[in-house]
Amino acid sequence: MNKEYQSTNRDAWNQRVTAHLASDFYDVEGWKAGKTSMNDIELELLGDVEGKSILHLQCHFGQDSLSLARMGAKVVGIDLSDEAIRAAQKLNTELGLDAEFAASDVLELIGKIDQKFDIVFTSYGTIGWLPDLNKWAETIAHYLKPKGKLVFAEFHPVVWMFDDDFDKVLYSYFQDEAIVETKTGTYADNDAPIEKTEISWNHGLAAVFHALEGNGLILKSFDEYDYSPYDCFSGMKKLAERKYIIEKHGNKLPLVYSLVAEKRL
Repeated sequence: MNKEYQSTNRDAWNQRVTAHLASDFYDVEGWKAGKTSMNDIELELLGDVEGKSILHLQCHFGQDSLSLARMGAKVVGIDLSDEAIRAAQKLNTELGLDAEFAASDVLELIGKIDQKFDIVFTSYGTIGWLPDLNKWAETIAHYLKPKGKLVFAEFHPVVWMFDDDFDKVLYSYFQDEAIVETKTGTYADNDAPIEKTEISWNHGLAAVFHALEGNGLILKSFDEYDYSPYDCFSGMKKLAERKYIIEKHGNKLPLVYSLVAEKRL
């Protein structure tokens, strides 16, 4: 597909930024006042980040990046959307933090940043926008220090097999072809006046594991969860704070997975 996905998806994410900043979903005002945007899943895997250098891939408008900076980490955030990066830089200045942000496709990042990191972090709705997991894993390995770790939380590939109402399976679990869709609104605001085309790919778990292992990253932990920390899909039911399930399927579907992988010496 060459670079078509870049311009298409950049435009889709640029359209989202204003709506997301104003949405209850992201609660930017509450977050500015001190709430963290991070979830227990990734916080437990990250541990104490004070003094740690973190490369945050696909950071959107920097909310998690800046939450990590508040925790004492030295953060560099990367995102395909230049509008999102401008918003992140503005928030960084407004909050008096020292995070850095740059616009780039993850798959073209090598050579653009001259630094190694203790942690590479990426979470929720990220790798589905990338056509090449091997290049993704190569980029992570390139930027990690020896014994540095990847902390990764993501929606489960089973989720992306279903139609939007979770009634039937429409797509393959495996990356057999690109998924091209035109949609209105956004997960943070269904009524937002947005119409966008998106290009994505489903990546099964084995594909993720093989890409990481093939680039010198050793899997240290892996978990699957029967809930999502976000109310971002159709027909969700809240079980507790930051804990949602697809109501019609109960706890029968894996909605999220997480892993930590360590770079070999």
